[in-house]
Amino acid sequence: MHDTYKYITLSTGSYDQLRSQTSFSKRVIMSDYHPPTDLEEVVNSEIKEWHFHIYFHQRNADQHQAALDLRDAVLRLRRDGAFVAVPLFRVNTDPIGPHPVGSYEIWVPSTSFPSVFSYLCMNRGDLSILVHPLTREARTDHELRNAWIGPPFPLDLSALPVKTEELPIQYPSLKLGYSAPEPEFTLDQRRRIGANLERILKGEKEAAKAPMN
Repeated sequence: MHDTYKYITLSTGSYDQLRSQTSFSKRVIMSDYHPPTDLEEVVNSEIKEWHFHIYFHQRNADQHQAALDLRDAVLRLRRDGAFVAVPLFRVNTDPIGPHPVGSYEIWVPSTSFPSVFSYLCMNRGDLSILVHPLTREARTDHELRNAWIGPPFPLDLSALPVKTEELPIQYPSLKLGYSAPEPEFTLDQRRRIGANLERILKGEKEAAKAPMN
């Protein structure tokens, strides 16, 4: 059997950070990589909160206004119950943190992720949007676990922590995301849902079948 390889580009600090603050990329080859399939492990490690960062060229008046109009639309739709999405109170009119141009942040719990992603995909216009999870590994979240809607921008990752002890929980009063009091389904309920799904898909010729073991 052939080895399975996963190639990951990691951003690391320079060899001697006292003499140089530049970063370099290193390609790591991981042999015999197997994605986890234990139900409890996967459920417990699920990402529960996300950021959408809407980018605009801050000296471009049309883009700036388009970004503000999109923010206003998201707020109106949240008010009307379309989804849960919480733009930060401020709009950054200059680069800040890892973000190289004007931007603002929208926090989204995982339960609203599909609806917000769909809306922004369809209505972003010419704006670029960085999507990343919120975990204890902020630098990895921005660099390797990210996605872009629209053309990507280079990020300055130097100020982001590699790892923190606490989860970056936001808006705990909503009791969503990492602050949710209990999971939506128990493990047994998930297994029953999965078994029922497999039974239904037996009649779909184009659907791949799950392993029996």
